[in-house]
Amino acid sequence: MSELSTMILDRIRDVPDYPQPGVMFKDITPLLADPVAMAAVVDELAGLDEVDKIVGIEARGFILAAPVAYRASAGFVPVRKKGKLPAATLEESYDLEYGSATIEVHRDAFTPGDRVLIVDDVLATGGTAEAAVELVRRAGGLVVGIAVLMELAFLKGRERLDGIPVHSLVIV
Repeated sequence: MSELSTMILDRIRDVPDYPQPGVMFKDITPLLADPVAMAAVVDELAGLDEVDKIVGIEARGFILAAPVAYRASAGFVPVRKKGKLPAATLEESYDLEYGSATIEVHRDAFTPGDRVLIVDDVLATGGTAEAAVELVRRAGGLVVGIAVLMELAFLKGRERLDGIPVHSLVIV
């Protein structure tokens, strides 16, 4: 296991039965509170691909994606829960491990052909990432990859992403 993987895993806390019984929540707040670990994660994610825009998926994806965009000299585009963006949007609904949701992006978030990296904290079933890919494509962007802090391999989310490169800093 790499030094970065160990650093990440040592700073992620399991919270059982959150947000509902049977779910083991991966709490990244201890990692975020550690400036050395946070800087290492941002540096690693920012060096993955040359891109025009970094998409952050609400809410924890914002925490990682914004500094990654800054470090990569790329624009930051938020993908938010339905009803949270002020201008004209595109929306996509999807299923989660424990429910369903709808996310949106501004219609004018991308210039046609923008190279886009989607950043989130965890890849689980792949529903959120798949919906974000669809939104970016519909808005004119070209998804060059998905980067996550942690991938829950047993949920097989990568299989839903149709050949899009997935960069996971740790896989559990």
